[in-house]
Amino acid sequence: MTTRSEAVCRQMNSKNNVKVNPLSNEEAWTLFMEVLGHGIPLSPQVEQVARDITRECAGLPLGIKTIAGTMKGVDGMHEWRNTLEELKQSKVPQDKVEEEVFQILRFSYTHLNDEDLQQCFLYCGLYPEDFKIPRENLIDYLIDEGVVKRQKSREAEINKGHTMLDRLERVCLLERLRGGYYVKMHDLIRDMAIQILEENSRAIVKAGAQLKELPDAEEWSEKLTSVSLMHNQIEEIHSRHSPRCPNLSTLFLCGNRELGFIAESFFKQLHGLKVLDLSGTNIECLPDSVFDLEGLTSLLLKDCLRLSSAPSLENLRALKRLDLSGAPLKKIPHGMECLSNLRYLRMNGCGENKFPGGILPKLYHLQVFILEAWITENGNNEIYAPATVEGKEVGCLRKLERLECHFKDQSNYLEYLKFRDATQTLRTYQIVVGQCKQLRNRGSGSKVVVLGNLNINRDADFLVISSNDIQQLICACIDARTIGDVLPLKYSLSSCNSMESLVSSSWFCSAPLPQPSPSYNGIFSTLKLLSCYGCKSMKKLFPSVLLPNLVNLEEIEVDDCEKMEEIIGGTRLDEEGAMVVNHLPSELLLSSQASLT
Repeated sequence: MTTRSEAVCRQMNSKNNVKVNPLSNEEAWTLFMEVLGHGIPLSPQVEQVARDITRECAGLPLGIKTIAGTMKGVDGMHEWRNTLEELKQSKVPQDKVEEEVFQILRFSYTHLNDEDLQQCFLYCGLYPEDFKIPRENLIDYLIDEGVVKRQKSREAEINKGHTMLDRLERVCLLERLRGGYYVKMHDLIRDMAIQILEENSRAIVKAGAQLKELPDAEEWSEKLTSVSLMHNQIEEIHSRHSPRCPNLSTLFLCGNRELGFIAESFFKQLHGLKVLDLSGTNIECLPDSVFDLEGLTSLLLKDCLRLSSAPSLENLRALKRLDLSGAPLKKIPHGMECLSNLRYLRMNGCGENKFPGGILPKLYHLQVFILEAWITENGNNEIYAPATVEGKEVGCLRKLERLECHFKDQSNYLEYLKFRDATQTLRTYQIVVGQCKQLRNRGSGSKVVVLGNLNINRDADFLVISSNDIQQLICACIDARTIGDVLPLKYSLSSCNSMESLVSSSWFCSAPLPQPSPSYNGIFSTLKLLSCYGCKSMKKLFPSVLLPNLVNLEEIEVDDCEKMEEIIGGTRLDEEGAMVVNHLPSELLLSSQASLT
């Protein structure tokens, strides 16, 4: 057991108490300089003030680290002296150690000197103690709340969010975890953040507190702006709860896995609500009063595994983010075409074979569109039920930056490429053309196209036309003899049982080629990895004429291609008859190739 209070030890009848003493002056100074950075030379005058500042931290490691982080990059003598003076003025009696720590930590918060950065810091306090906060999740919230101000693109907003979190890490108010994908607050720093949040009754923060019921009615003051009750054990919100909180803008009930019912009365007097997160709850239907919250900008219902229906969205015209992913809705919610301010939409096809036409063109501000193919049934059973979208309608979304969807066939995909803005560059995309249940995790790149189970004439060549920035192309169960005209970094073939060669040798003949035709001078010129699995008729991967193009190829993987005879067909001679030496990949992995010689 670890505690900051000796009284707690007595209450727990602890017999062997080990007191952790504060750091000595020299230990404190060493820690201060480690955080500040040994490469920064301090003048004798500044060093003396810095040592005095360290002493003001009373040997408390967390305080020392936080203050040292705050002083990184400070050169001026005046600022060092001002910091020392402010720390002296904030001193409390020595017997009130916790208050003293809070004063030191609060100094670092105050000296962020950036209101948005301070709000970002306080937002982290809404998560449970010791919670590993996903950066992506946190930044989405910061964008929702306007803590990250509007930028020219969502990517710019995300970059701004990362920059803010990086700054909080540098001043030791946040800790970086798992390669920078997560952040965490020290429990004392979180306590200080909650103390600030709860000043003047502006917040209720009881995240991860094992609550089974809502806080008492008297805690729901009219001054409230934020309430975080995430990750508790609340099962029901009764009709007796109808808090009058006109200024409440943020309400987190996410992660209450047992929450199955919310009374209609609960949202009746929360007219100022902007962000509502009910993700990961057990609700089967939402009260109609949610859909009367006309100022709501973010409605998050991710992984509500029993949610089968939702009222009309028609009144939620201020909505900017709607997340219905993982919710097994029986049909697309009515009124979605009215959400003209929507910038983020994530959902599944709600059992439909096709996403309704006419909706997407009206969502012209959309930056993120993710239409998932997997639907959860009966709480845990997942089925593959993709809803396809019209290529033309997706292509008309001029502000789109992230896309995940299914197109019915290649013609729809070509429609998308035709109608999208030629200057538009998606930050990430995962596009499936056809159906590909076998490949649930569709590749590792950020720009991936999957071609699956397409109805192609098995005696014909299959021409792939794709955008120039594609990073990975995956072909599964394509019944064509050859495939070509691709420029991905990674290329995977799986179960294409009619395919005999990756590129047709007929393309390199002198006869005129059909339009559109590939130029072999560019084919596979950026390819780094080629994988070929279970292609039973595949005899030859590359013709030798393509060898000069494979300068970036690093790895070839071939498995279960029983008729494979050649990886690279024949030899290539130059005009004088001398053999041309070309770059070959550094790694070749072969398995179960009976015919390979």
